[in-house]
Amino acid sequence: MSISVVIGLSAVVVAIRDGDAVVLTVRPHDAITDVASPLSGLPFGPFDPETHRTFELGLRAFVTAQTRFQLGYVEQLYTFGDKGRDAPRAEVGAGAARVVSVGYLGLTPKAVDTDAPDTAWAPWSRFFPWEDWRSGRPTLLDEAIAPALRRWAGDDAGKWSRARLAFALDGAPWNEERVLERYELLYEAGLAPEAARDRARADGQDPAEPEALSAALGEPMISDHRRILATGLSRLRGKIKYRPVVFELTPEEFTLSTLQRTVEAIAGVPLHKQNFRRVVEREELVEGLGRLDAETGGRPAELFRFRREMLATRQATGLSLPLLRD
Repeated sequence: MSISVVIGLSAVVVAIRDGDAVVLTVRPHDAITDVASPLSGLPFGPFDPETHRTFELGLRAFVTAQTRFQLGYVEQLYTFGDKGRDAPRAEVGAGAARVVSVGYLGLTPKAVDTDAPDTAWAPWSRFFPWEDWRSGRPTLLDEAIAPALRRWAGDDAGKWSRARLAFALDGAPWNEERVLERYELLYEAGLAPEAARDRARADGQDPAEPEALSAALGEPMISDHRRILATGLSRLRGKIKYRPVVFELTPEEFTLSTLQRTVEAIAGVPLHKQNFRRVVEREELVEGLGRLDAETGGRPAELFRFRREMLATRQATGLSLPLLRD
């Protein structure tokens, strides 16, 4: 028996708003009932080989059509093809086809409000509340997540070791880049609400969309969009350290405090102010404009710009993260 394959495209579109990292979300309508999903998802759509010359052009076209938002910087993330991931099936009009989705990461300097229906910018801490350490270690780790993972691990030392290292339990250090590993561990343990939905579907049932099990476990999303979002966050947290992509999230002119808050919002950790500025100076990524920003609400600060022209002359690096505890 032959199985048709539909290629879908999904976009993790990230911006900074009021000091927080936000992601563009949609609430898709069911193709049969035209009822909006109770859960958020990422902008997505099918690739049409007759209309779209490339995946990226197709992505840009449907993101604009769905959200009325124009994408800027984009890069390909990963191809998601697990069986049963296309839930609900009406999302890309696939019927009984196998859906393979190509994920993209998009960055924009401003979270522009659109008037598109069922479209909104949402802080990604809503979906991964354990990932924000800017104000210290989240209490939900020890009060909710750790006990649940202990029950799941039981006497299995291997399971507990994975949980301890992923979530910085029992004195293990926190690694901000392991976002996807943490989400997939919660999914494997049956703690991510999407897991119960997907197991029921694998058994031939047609379950309703999942509800949040608790605030500590984050808000679920349609299909496997939370996994795609976790992949995007992992990629971005790693990439800001070796490529200057953070400047795709800043305005043309910015203060060093704004730049630091942007990096902290992405990395989810507090940075040492003086050491961060030393890193910026050492990498020679920015230059002062000789003007002050009088809208800081306090002492005027010097404005800077990213030296984008240097990308044509040398391999630019990113910014290391001098943590506050250092």
